[in-house]
Amino acid sequence: MDSRLNDFLARAEGVLARLEPLLPAVRESIDWQQCLAARWHHDGRSGYLQGLNVNLDLRLDDLLGVDKQRDQLARNPRQFVAGKPANHALLWGARGTGKSSLVRALLAELAGAGLRLIEIERDHLADLPRVVEQLAGCPQRFVLFCDDLSFDAGEGDYRVLKSVLDGSLEQAPDNVLLYATSNRRHLVSEKQSDNDNWQMVDGELHPNEAVEDKIALSDRFGLWLSFYPFTQEHFLSVVQHWVESLAGKSGLKFVWDEALEKEAVRWALGRGNRNGRCAYQFARYWVGKQLLEGEQA
Repeated sequence: MDSRLNDFLARAEGVLARLEPLLPAVRESIDWQQCLAARWHHDGRSGYLQGLNVNLDLRLDDLLGVDKQRDQLARNPRQFVAGKPANHALLWGARGTGKSSLVRALLAELAGAGLRLIEIERDHLADLPRVVEQLAGCPQRFVLFCDDLSFDAGEGDYRVLKSVLDGSLEQAPDNVLLYATSNRRHLVSEKQSDNDNWQMVDGELHPNEAVEDKIALSDRFGLWLSFYPFTQEHFLSVVQHWVESLAGKSGLKFVWDEALEKEAVRWALGRGNRNGRCAYQFARYWVGKQLLEGEQA
């Protein structure tokens, strides 16, 4: 009898050893008092939130030349953390102009007031109802952040997003907002064929319902902020800000002169754009080069 029992237990242990890798890992719950940001990971048929260690050095004052957009966007989450009505926000426009940076800078400004940031990838938007369900009832206020949001023709995930934003019977909880950035104002790609079925009825032009369905997604965002390419003057002011900031942290002495401006302009021309990302990259390149040359001198 003992040998049969031992044989059974050995076989059971073998089965469990083979099954254990297939089982979902045990995830620790997030302490939102300590954790300021998280990222949603899709895992099989479900998913989980993973806490992030975030850098809060970037401030709203670091983002120059977008004062109007910065003030509008900052006002919205201040209403949100105060328990007042606030809107989902769509930041759209030219690349590298500070859209994502503004959202991350909000966390540094308002984390102490209870704001938390959760990143979710565009490919995982179908999990939004699960994410929202985990956040309901928490005392903190959560901004779900989807960077570089857009949809190609034929993709259906945008309808899930529409339902979560507005229009479903089960509304998102009051402690959740969605912020998205995109290079497209209407998020869903539009084709010329979408316009083939426009009709004239009693002298009035009625657009194809397919076009209306795609535009309706952007309408779910109550706050629209537009971002435009930098002028050269704007670009140079951002370069100067970041050079001064990085040089000050490293103790580098420098003079902002015409030669430095020309070098920054050549850097931008070589990359084919003038934006905040390009300005920050040049500042890191220039300050780093000056520090290295100073050490080698």
